[in-house]
Amino acid sequence: MKTDAARTAPVDRYFASIRAALAGLDVYLRDNSSPFYQHGLVAQIVVDYIERLATSFECWRHHLDHASAFRISRADSGFPVFQNVLELESDRRTAKARLAEIPQPDVLRAEMADFILRHKAFPRDLQRSMAERLYLEAVQEGHVFSPLILPETIKVSVNPKTRRPYYLTHWGAFDGASNLPLVYTVVVEDSSPDLVDLLVTPDGKLNESVDIPLPVGGLLNPKLARQFDAFVERNSAYSLSPSTIATNMDKDFETLHPKQLRRLVLGPFYSAGITEHNDRVNSILAKVGNPANAWLLTWTIQDIYSKSERPARKGLWSSEPAREEFHIETGELDAARMGVSHYENHALVPHEAYQALYASGETRSVFAGYQTHIISGGRVISDV
Repeated sequence: MKTDAARTAPVDRYFASIRAALAGLDVYLRDNSSPFYQHGLVAQIVVDYIERLATSFECWRHHLDHASAFRISRADSGFPVFQNVLELESDRRTAKARLAEIPQPDVLRAEMADFILRHKAFPRDLQRSMAERLYLEAVQEGHVFSPLILPETIKVSVNPKTRRPYYLTHWGAFDGASNLPLVYTVVVEDSSPDLVDLLVTPDGKLNESVDIPLPVGGLLNPKLARQFDAFVERNSAYSLSPSTIATNMDKDFETLHPKQLRRLVLGPFYSAGITEHNDRVNSILAKVGNPANAWLLTWTIQDIYSKSERPARKGLWSSEPAREEFHIETGELDAARMGVSHYENHALVPHEAYQALYASGETRSVFAGYQTHIISGGRVISDV
């Protein structure tokens, strides 16, 4: 999607649609009666990433007031192409210095008024400066979705069977090849002797006398935190299956034991007249009366979990650390293809768009294999 400084109707429609979709997903995630809430803390984690995405889209919308182009992956994900994400991250890092070079808003408004009075014309250059300032302020202050969002630990507990502390840690990535936002969570046990001694009491419980100010940036284990950051930077691509990522983690960290890895793949996103990745869906969405309701957002939850742990082996000439044995559901073709123990496909659609699909007799074929959620009047209805 390309546009001049003046935004065109398709651009406005796209931003209105994605804003409505993310707001609807936020409602769904926060609803404790929704199926997603059965995933516990995962819903709370994902809310933060949805807020990051919403902020990014707001920044991109401001960016169009002074920039020449904005591109989305029309034929695949329906999300902005990776270059937009990289540029947003670059602007976030340089925003403070660039803002120092642009006059304050009050100064710009005064100069604009003076220009109009003296020249009887619209001050386009000053308008672009004002637009750029608003954009940079939004980028600087905002919580945007970066190419890689480094790990954060939000829960610490102890496995009473293994007497190891375990962490719930999450991170995010915007995949450059698929143009899809990804959210990861991992439950990982830590057998590092110093952490076990510090966090686990003799009766196998979490040592409450240790102050852990959650959330903690990075992995809780400070000796492994930087290495773990580097690991997720190398192992967060959509092309890597969850089983590959979990296996790599198990191999790269002798004292970390991943018990469950979850990946949320947000998208594809469908918007009438904008995206091109499903002609049948697009033709039906085009019939929706209100363009703001002519969209469909899908996402997939992928899980890989350890079915058992192979104990460490120590011998005179060689030794081997404990290793996880991950379960892949080979009886389900798609699960085996994804390299997961379990997966769920979800779809969120406005009521008006669902009615259009229903009237066309397409709901069964479009939503086959999906848990469908309809947003109407600020509420989400699931399992329709």
